[in-house]
Amino acid sequence: MNKIYHLATCDTCRKILKEVEAVEKGATLQDIKTEKITPAQLDEMKKMAGSYEALFSRRSLQYKARGLAGKELTEKDYRDLILEEYTFLKRPVAIIGKQIFIGNDKKTVEALKNAL
Repeated sequence: MNKIYHLATCDTCRKILKEVEAVEKGATLQDIKTEKITPAQLDEMKKMAGSYEALFSRRSLQYKARGLAGKELTEKDYRDLILEEYTFLKRPVAIIGKQIFIGNDKKTVEALKNAL
């Protein structure tokens, strides 16, 4: 399965999807704002990524707004926060076969492009 979790309103996500030609290459897209991530989907991502923390975005506006910066978060906290608020998921997250690609740094995007 080739699936990419993204935010349709995010310019960075749109740019990456276009760059890697996700739609043209048959990847299934899921806009996490309109189609929430299920616990099963998140658990699958965690299994591939190794931790919920690896999937967690500290860039989310909610991170500062909720005063999470100074708190010690557990794996359960990361899981619960991502399921509660879609902006806590580091984006995009692509699952291509048995590989997972998390975030938008250049190396990750290049690796995703090659995997597709």
